[in-house]
Amino acid sequence: MQPFEADSAEIPATTRLHLALADIADEIVGTLARLLAYVGTLALFAILGLAALGQLPALRGDEAPTKLGWSVADRSHPAFAVSQIDSSDKTEPYTILRHPEGGRRDVIRWAGDMAELAIYRTGGEFDPTRSVIPDMADRMGLGQLVSLEEAGTIDTKFGPITLFRPTGTARPASSCLGYLKRVEQPALLISGWSCQGDTLPARRAAIACTLNRLTLLTSGNEPKLAGLFAQAELKRRTCGPLGPADWVNGAANAQLRGSL
Repeated sequence: MQPFEADSAEIPATTRLHLALADIADEIVGTLARLLAYVGTLALFAILGLAALGQLPALRGDEAPTKLGWSVADRSHPAFAVSQIDSSDKTEPYTILRHPEGGRRDVIRWAGDMAELAIYRTGGEFDPTRSVIPDMADRMGLGQLVSLEEAGTIDTKFGPITLFRPTGTARPASSCLGYLKRVEQPALLISGWSCQGDTLPARRAAIACTLNRLTLLTSGNEPKLAGLFAQAELKRRTCGPLGPADWVNGAANAQLRGSL
C-alpha cells in the first residue's frame, strides 16, 4: 500500500483547492447555524422573562396594571342628544369614554361648567356593590371625600330620579344638585349634576327638563336600549325655558333626605 502522502500528491492542485474551500464553507455554515441557535435561545429566554414579569402582579394578587381603564374614544359616534330649547342652550363637545371590559360613558357638558349629564352603559368593569356617590361628588368638583345626601326626587320620562346635595349644606338653594337613575335592563346609569337655576325648585326643574329632552340617536344594535327610550318617549313632558313644574316638590321630599 502506498503512503497517504503519495496519494495526496497525485490529487490535482485545483481539486485540493476545491476541497479546502468546501471545508471552509462547511465550517462557516456550521458556525452561523450555531450562532443563530444561540441568538434564538437568548430571544426565547427574553420573551419568557418578559411574560413572567407581566404575570407577577397577578401572582401577587394585585390588580393587573395592563388594565388601562377609561380612555377617550375619538372614533365613536354620539349615541344621545339633548334637544335645545333656545340658541343659548349650547353644550361643550360631546365626550365618549370606553373601558377595555366593555363599559361606555357618553358625557354631555354645558358651557360654563353649569351642568353635566352622563349615560353609562356598564361592562365587566362595573362593580354593583361599589357606591357611585363618591364619583358623583368628584364630578361635581367637591372631591370624593365629600359626602352627599338625598335631596328628594323628581319625576321624568324615565321615572323617579333621586337627587343629591352636599351633606350638611346650610343653604340648599345655593348648592348644585346631583342626580342618579339606575336602570336594570338595559344595564345603565343615568347620572349628572346641575348648577342651573337660582333656587332649589328651579334647579330641580332644570334637571327634569334636561332628562325629558334626552333623546337616543342610535342604539348601537342594543334593542333593549332602543326599547327603553321608546317607552320613555311615551311619558315625555314638555318644558319651557325655565323647565317644567316641579311635580314632586314639597314636604314629602324632605322626608327622603339622609346621609349616604
